[in-house]
Amino acid sequence: MTRAIMLQGTGSDVGKTILVAGLCRLASNRGLKVAPFKPQNMSNNAAVSDDGGEIGRAQWLQALAARTPSSVHMNPVLLKPQSETGSQIIVQGKVFGKAKGRDYQRLKPQLLGAVMDSFARVSEGRDLVIVEGAGSPAEINLRAGDIANMGFATRAGVPVVLVGDIDRGGVIASLVGTHTILPEQDRDQIVGYIINKFRGDVTLFDDGIAAIDAFTGWPCFGVVPWLKAAGRLPAEDSVVLERLVKGNGGALKIAVPVLSRIANFDDLDPLAAEPEVDLVFIRAGDRLPVDAGLVVLPGSKSTIADLEEFRGHGWDRELHMHVRRGGRVIGICGGYQMLGRSVADPLGLEGTPRTVEGLGLLDVDTVMAAEKTVRNTRAQSLEHDVPLSGYEIHLGVTEGPDTLRAPIAIDGRSDGASSADRMVMGTYLHGLFSSDGYRRKLLESFGIEGGGRSYRAMVDEALDELASELEQRLSGDWLGRLLR
Repeated sequence: MTRAIMLQGTGSDVGKTILVAGLCRLASNRGLKVAPFKPQNMSNNAAVSDDGGEIGRAQWLQALAARTPSSVHMNPVLLKPQSETGSQIIVQGKVFGKAKGRDYQRLKPQLLGAVMDSFARVSEGRDLVIVEGAGSPAEINLRAGDIANMGFATRAGVPVVLVGDIDRGGVIASLVGTHTILPEQDRDQIVGYIINKFRGDVTLFDDGIAAIDAFTGWPCFGVVPWLKAAGRLPAEDSVVLERLVKGNGGALKIAVPVLSRIANFDDLDPLAAEPEVDLVFIRAGDRLPVDAGLVVLPGSKSTIADLEEFRGHGWDRELHMHVRRGGRVIGICGGYQMLGRSVADPLGLEGTPRTVEGLGLLDVDTVMAAEKTVRNTRAQSLEHDVPLSGYEIHLGVTEGPDTLRAPIAIDGRSDGASSADRMVMGTYLHGLFSSDGYRRKLLESFGIEGGGRSYRAMVDEALDELASELEQRLSGDWLGRLLR
């Protein structure tokens, strides 16, 4: 029987995703056949799994850490927020429907069967499955019908390790409070806890561990410091963008407008890793910097809503000024759609059926289509004549004169569009900047060096660093039992 352990948090953004990735790499380094699993995820950072469906980008990264092919069954339920109250629901890699928050709560019990089926499939032939929860089990108002935390753990009989984030403060209260309010069946499922994101002398928290033990009786499986390697890995949630407003002062400034429904923003990570690139994230109230050489419009879960927000910030005028000054623009997926003359949604896939004016920087028009394109691809940069690899996740078909100057060929077909002067381009290909050759050619066109190091190798090195750090910081007894 495959062993499994589940990491749940005292709240969101406590570091579960990174810990699961590190444990997956550690188990793989020990020679175990290991896989990640997350019953339910909420994220607009999606990936195309090796078996051809949508999963959370975090589970794709965890599969990479485990050195195993990614699968839709590693994240059987993916919620992709389209508004403040509603989300698109992806079940086992395919679109299941849309629901608002209250409606989804009623729907969850119907999805438990798919979750358990996927867990069985992921477990098959593996020595260990490391499961990641979502949010916190302390959200007892959501316990009825839960499939993300204790609802899954109790049904599957998987022991739980609770993760507390000491960096945000109140970690003792959050752990003890979770113990206090959980029903007995859920509390008994917890076998211990981990303190995460500690800064300074770990021994200063000895009295804190003693206090938690006195209140809960749970053993501490380790105090993990702030893991520097985590900063070199793709982030799961857009909340991290709140901390990434200013760049590093590199020679080339690349500006990224941040919109409410930004998606797949990890496309930008390879650029951020370049020493000569100053990647700056522009938020509401800020202006597009006049000294930016390149503006990148990333993907969006709701192109029309984000396009209207873009215009509401006045960035449309500033983007046109940027182009008139000789600045360049690259749009990816939803960002590509925004650059055209119009975006039409006749079926109301993003809300009310309507057509809106685009930014007018590319002579193309987009019509949203009912069938979603989801696929991994091999591609070629027609502009720089270098190979590319990536993936497509999008609704819509884009056509127009500027597509005759397609910058990319995907599986033998042209993709994207370029303006006559080649200063503005768009593509549906996610992962464009992960190609070391393309990144090098792009930066050379701005007169700087880059792309010398393999971005994928950098991610792999960061995963190995995580594994090494966790091996040192977590309890040897607990790890020994887990990884035997």
